Amino acid sequence: MLFGASYSAQAQWQTQSILIKPGWTAIYLHVDASYQTLDYLVGGDVNNPIQEIWLWTASGSTLQYVTSPQAPMTSSSQWANWERLGTGLPGTLSSLAPNAAYLVHSTAATNYTWHLQGKPVAPSYAWTTTGENFIGFPTAPGNPPAFDTFLSLAPSLESVAQIYQYTGGALSPINPSQVFALHVTTATRGQAFWIQSPSYFNNYYGPFTAVIPSVGGVAFSNLTSQFSFHLQNPTSGKVTVTLNLLPSETPPAGQTPIVGVPPLLVRGALVTTNLTYGYTNLTTGNSVSWTLTPHGTTGSDIVVVLGLNRYALTASPGSTYAGILKLTDSFGYTEVDAPVSAQVASYTGLWVGSAQVSQVANYLKIYQTDLNNNPVVGSNGAYVVTGTNTSLGAVASPFPLRLIVHNDGTTANLLQRVFVGNDVNSNSIVALNESSLDPAQLGAARRISALHLPWSAINSPFPFSGQLAPGGALTATATFDYADQSSNPFLHTYHPDHDNLDATFQNQLQVGAESYGIQRQITLSIGPPSDDFASLTQAGQSFTGTYQEMITMTGLNGATRTFNTAGIFGLTRLSPIATLSP
Repeated sequence: MLFGASYSAQAQWQTQSILIKPGWTAIYLHVDASYQTLDYLVGGDVNNPIQEIWLWTASGSTLQYVTSPQAPMTSSSQWANWERLGTGLPGTLSSLAPNAAYLVHSTAATNYTWHLQGKPVAPSYAWTTTGENFIGFPTAPGNPPAFDTFLSLAPSLESVAQIYQYTGGALSPINPSQVFALHVTTATRGQAFWIQSPSYFNNYYGPFTAVIPSVGGVAFSNLTSQFSFHLQNPTSGKVTVTLNLLPSETPPAGQTPIVGVPPLLVRGALVTTNLTYGYTNLTTGNSVSWTLTPHGTTGSDIVVVLGLNRYALTASPGSTYAGILKLTDSFGYTEVDAPVSAQVASYTGLWVGSAQVSQVANYLKIYQTDLNNNPVVGSNGAYVVTGTNTSLGAVASPFPLRLIVHNDGTTANLLQRVFVGNDVNSNSIVALNESSLDPAQLGAARRISALHLPWSAINSPFPFSGQLAPGGALTATATFDYADQSSNPFLHTYHPDHDNLDATFQNQLQVGAESYGIQRQITLSIGPPSDDFASLTQAGQSFTGTYQEMITMTGLNGATRTFNTAGIFGLTRLSPIATLSP
């Protein structure tokens, strides 16, 4: 069974089918149907024979617990009720919450199957030894086990448990009635039972326990890609737990649409040769199983790490993928359905990383030779050139270049510097200039610079063409004016041979005399992540790929020469803030 600390809304949908008998039936909900009111879900369906619904709301104080099964009474603080309009006084129950037991009254003369669509949740229940527990079990829906079979793995509970069930019809001193024939009474999924275990605290709800941080299930926001939970064996024998991924049902009208089942990975063992983790793809067509050793032994408590393969998400940012994690045991006793959802990340924000230039194009002339391999001299007295080798060659040591990229969702920009901190209202900002920051908080702010790019006082961005996204290619151009004393590497303000001035230090020389105009065309080609668990799940927060740069130098009389470099790059999202403050 799955236990969690809190519930959060999910996008997954599942129908729970519940048998409602004539008269009173006790039910237990494993789905959250609070998205609609009972007046709509039940009262708006003329074919639904349910007239009343009572929710057991026992207080957390032990003084409020009863010591015997209690029928609903209007004066009882432990019940909240709903009644169909026109049949009684207004009730205190307006919608259906999950992980709760209800008493339902039907006016039909025959059994009615209530198909209730909701969001599946991880079951959670707090057991009390000082009174009655009104509870249902997540047993297998197709073939629920008898109580003596189900409780045989928890003999201490089986020996003291007093179980009561509603048999249908009117409430009376014998309805609910105590269950004595445990070998023929099944722990039916969706049915609620009163269970009392004097002086015995129960933590058995099935042959395995899955400890998950939230009863809302596994939710991958646009900033998370990994999720872990524990599988534990509370019994004295081995048990195998199998995990399957099921698709969500079509959401009701007005609810968040679902584009597909999330591409999930189950983390495998550590690969010692490269210190990465392997993985198994969890799809709707396969399953993953673990065998848990008896309680208290090594291997009875294991950690399951799920990952979202963000590189496989093809829908637009903000789209929702959803499914259902189905956990079953090798005895066939239980089926626990937990929701799983994933939001397609937006790649907006500030990305910082570096390029490693490891290749530079040659510029080697190829000369014509004679039969004796001697250079051939042309009519002008120079050696005859037949071609130029401009192929890329490896450098002795890669050269690092810092990369600063900001993406507002429409355009990505290459930046020479950026400031990260708080403004005067203590809002976190990403800014082009220090003046946007709160002067009183500069000690906590940060400036990030890329010294290889041309500096300007206004810090104008260099816009990229293309999209910052998996498989994308971005190209930006940075231009260095031949007379730019702050950035052109050919200039030295205080050296007479490199100051771009004539002998009188009064007149500026033409381009190419002492310095060159430089144009750098930088291309980032985003490649697929490495084929390991961490790389695939972090695809939404980091990018890697090939770095290419074409450097064009302009000299005298407009003459140009082009040089090419190449390498690799990596970017990591430092901030999701989409606005770049001016």
